Amino acid sequence: MPNNRRTFLKTVTIGSLGAAAVPTSLLEAAQESATTPPPDGTPAQKGRPYNTPYTGEYLNRVAFPIGGLGAGMFCLEGAGAVSHMSIRHHPEVYNEPPIFAALHVKALDATAPPAAIGAKVLEGPVPTWKYFGPRGAGNGESGATYGLPRFRHASFEARFPFATLHLHDEDLPIKATLTGWSPFIPTDEDNSSLPVGALEYSFVNTGNTHIDAVFSFNTKNFLHNGDETPNSIGATPGGFILRTDKPGQETNFAVFTTDDKALIDHCWFRGGWWDPLTMTWNTVKEGKTRNTSPVEKDAPGASLFVPFSLAPGATKTIKVLTAWYAPNSTLHIGDSLPESATYQPWYAGRFANIAEVIDYWRQHYKELKKNTTLFHDAFHASTLPPEVMEAVAANLTILKSPTVLRQKDGRLWSWEGCADENGCCHGSCTHVWNYAQAIPHLFPALERSLRKTEFGEDQNEEGHQTFRANLPISPVKHDFHAAADGQLGGIMKVYRDWRIAGDDTWLADMYPKVRTSMDYCIRTWDPRAKGVVEEPHHNTYDIEFWGADGMCTSFYLGALYAMTKMGNHLHQDISTYQSLYEKGRKYMETRLYDGEFFIQEIEYKGLNAPNPAKAQSYGGEYSPEAVDLLQKEGPKYQYGKGCLSDGVLGAWIGKMAGLEDFIDATKIKSHLLAIHRYNLRKDLSEHANPQRPAYALGHEGGLLLCTWPKGGRLSLPFVYSDEVWTGIEYQVASHLLLTGNIAQGLEIVRLCRDRYDGRIRNPFNEYECGHWYARAMSSYGLLQGLTGLRYDAVEKTLHLNSHIGDFTCFLSTATGFGTVTYKNGKAKLDVTFGSIPVQKIIA
Repeated sequence: MPNNRRTFLKTVTIGSLGAAAVPTSLLEAAQESATTPPPDGTPAQKGRPYNTPYTGEYLNRVAFPIGGLGAGMFCLEGAGAVSHMSIRHHPEVYNEPPIFAALHVKALDATAPPAAIGAKVLEGPVPTWKYFGPRGAGNGESGATYGLPRFRHASFEARFPFATLHLHDEDLPIKATLTGWSPFIPTDEDNSSLPVGALEYSFVNTGNTHIDAVFSFNTKNFLHNGDETPNSIGATPGGFILRTDKPGQETNFAVFTTDDKALIDHCWFRGGWWDPLTMTWNTVKEGKTRNTSPVEKDAPGASLFVPFSLAPGATKTIKVLTAWYAPNSTLHIGDSLPESATYQPWYAGRFANIAEVIDYWRQHYKELKKNTTLFHDAFHASTLPPEVMEAVAANLTILKSPTVLRQKDGRLWSWEGCADENGCCHGSCTHVWNYAQAIPHLFPALERSLRKTEFGEDQNEEGHQTFRANLPISPVKHDFHAAADGQLGGIMKVYRDWRIAGDDTWLADMYPKVRTSMDYCIRTWDPRAKGVVEEPHHNTYDIEFWGADGMCTSFYLGALYAMTKMGNHLHQDISTYQSLYEKGRKYMETRLYDGEFFIQEIEYKGLNAPNPAKAQSYGGEYSPEAVDLLQKEGPKYQYGKGCLSDGVLGAWIGKMAGLEDFIDATKIKSHLLAIHRYNLRKDLSEHANPQRPAYALGHEGGLLLCTWPKGGRLSLPFVYSDEVWTGIEYQVASHLLLTGNIAQGLEIVRLCRDRYDGRIRNPFNEYECGHWYARAMSSYGLLQGLTGLRYDAVEKTLHLNSHIGDFTCFLSTATGFGTVTYKNGKAKLDVTFGSIPVQKIIA
C-alpha cells in the first residue's frame, strides 16, 4: 500500500499580517513563571524539567506505546523492557513476556582489562515497583528476566513517535542506544495503522581495542498459554514467527532483522522448571550462537543472533522489526447483532496473512521511516513552551494504544479508555470523544468515519442518537437517553470536519441527517423554545442535569449557530435555528450568568419529564433516603450554583471547530478565570474526595471538576465532581490560552504534567476511566490555544491569533502537514508532506 502522494518541501511566505506581533516577552514571562518560585518559596516544579529525558527515579513508570492506529501495541519501558504486550484486540496491561535483547562483548586484545568481557541484557536497572508490585510478584516473578545482568545507567528520551533509550556501564567498552518507533504519518491513515513496530539497536565501541560481540534478541513463545491449543514457532527470513492457532483467536507475532549475518534458534532448550530460559542465558553469556530449524510444535521460545566486530570508535546498528497478525477476535458489542458477528481489524482486510505484513514492512521500511521522520521533525520544530509540547506529544500515544480500534471496513471505533484486560466504556462515546482534538487534524478521514456512524447507524428516523456504537458497527437499539453534550457536540464537529476537509459534497450529504438530529434536540430538551437545554439531559458525567445549565446550553447554542452557518452555505432555511440561538444566548448571558461564572438553574417541576425518582437513569435510582433528599434539595447529581470546569465547554468546542464567539467573550473569559481562581488546587491534601481519588491526591495539584465558592453545594452533587481529569484540565487550559490568559493556562498544564513525571504514573498514559483515556487528547487544543493557528480548507485560509509573540508551530490539515513560523508580523508556511493550498491569511 505505497503512499502515492508526492512528498516534498515547499515554503510559502504570506506577506505582512498587517498587525504588530505580540511581544515575545509575554511568552518568556509565562515560561519564567514555570521556574520562578512563588512568594512562599515553594518551587513551581519539582525535579525533572518538562520535555527532557527521563532518568533515575523518573524512569520508574515510563512505558511508551509502539504499534499501529487500531492495530494493537507493545510498550518500550523507561529501562528498555518490552511490556504491555497487547496485540489481540484488547489491553493486556500486565503482560510482560520474557522478551529481552542482550549483548556479549569480548575484547580481542589480550591485554584488555577483564571488565572488557561480559554479557548484559540491553536494559537499565529494573524499576523497584516491580519487586513487589505487579501481578505475580508474590511468587517471586517466576520466569521473568529481572535477575539477569543489565546496564547500570539508563536515560529515556521521548520524541513521539520515536523513543530513545541510552545505556552505558563501566563494565563494558560500549555505549548502546535503542530507538523504538512505529509508522505515524498524518493524513496517511493506512500506513499509520500497520500492526508493526521497530527496535533499532546501535552500539559504539568506546574502548581502545577491537571487540567481538554477539547481539541477541530472545523471546518466550508468549502466545502459548500452556493449554492444549496448537502452537509453534515458524521461520521467516532473518527471524522467526510465534504462532497460536486457537480457533477464532489465531495470532502470529514475527521478529526479524535485516542483517544478513543473522542466525536463528527456532526452538529453545525444552525442559521443566526454568530450563529454557536458563539454557538460553548460558548461550548468551558465553558469547555463542545457535542456528536451529523449527520444530513441529511446543517450542518454548526463539532467538536471533547477530555476531559483529567493532574497531575503536566504530558504530554498529541492528534493526529488529516486529509484526503481528490476529485477523479475528471475540469482540462483540450490541444486542442487535448476531452472535457470529465479531470485530475484525482493518489490517485483516488489507493483508491475507502474517507473511504479507512482514513483506510490506520489510519492503517499505525506509519509506515509512522517512515519512514518519518528516512528521517528527515538523512537530518537534515547534517553539512552544516545553510543558505544552510534552502534554500534546505524550497524549498522541493514545492513538497507538488499545483504546483505539479500526474495523475491517476502515472505520474508527474506540473505547473511552482501557481497563487492565478489557476496553473500558465502549462505543466511541460521543460525549467523551468531543474533547479529543488530535484525530480531526492528523487523520481527518478517520474522524469523519465517526460522524458517519453517529449520524448513520446510531441515529434513528426521529433523530435520537445513541452515544455508544455497536461493534462491529451496525444499527443500534434506541432504549436509553441520548447524550445532550454528545449529540449537540456532534453537530459542531460536522461543521469542524467540513472546514478541515473543505468538502462541500460531504457536507451536503450530511446536512439532512444533521438537521434531523438538531430538530430532535429541540423537541426533546427545549420543547418550550426558550433557547436553552431544560428538560433532563444525559451528559458526560453519566447522569442527567435537570433545568437549564451553562455547560449543555453552551453546546446547544454552538450547535444552533453551526446549523445557521452550514445551512446558509447550502441555501437552507435557518430561521428557526437563528431565532432559538438569539433567545438562548440572551437567556444564558443573563439568567445563567451570576456576574462571575455560568451556573445551573435546577428545575424538575413543570417539565415534560416525570418525577426524577421515577425517571430512567444510569446508577441514579432513588432509595427512600434519596426521595427525602429530593423533597429538600431537588434531584440528585446537579451542580446548581457551582463553578463547573466544563461550564462553557460548548464554547471551547466551538473555538476548536472554527466558529466565531457565539456567547459574550467577556463573560466566557470571566468564567474561565473563575475556574482558575476557585477550582485549581496546588495541594490536594485537605481536599475531601470520596469518589475516585487516585487521579490526583495528597500533595499533588490539579483542577477540580467543580467547586461551590459562593455556597450552594448539594449533599449529593453530580458524580465525579470532586475528581481531577486531565482531559478537562487541558480543555480549560487551552481555552484560557485562547483568551490570552497565558500564565493561568500554562499553570494548569504544568500541575497536570507534574503528576505524570514517571515516578508514580506513566508519562504516556493519562488515565481517567481506564488507561490511555481519550479525553486527554484535548491537549492537542493547546497548540491552537497559544497560536490561534487553524487552516480552513473551505476558504483556503490560514488563521493565526498569537498570544505569545513570534513562534514556530506544527500544522496538520486534510491534505498535508508542515510548520508555520510567525515572525515580525509575517507568516511562513513550510509544507513538509503533501500540500496545503493557502490563498489568504487572517490574523
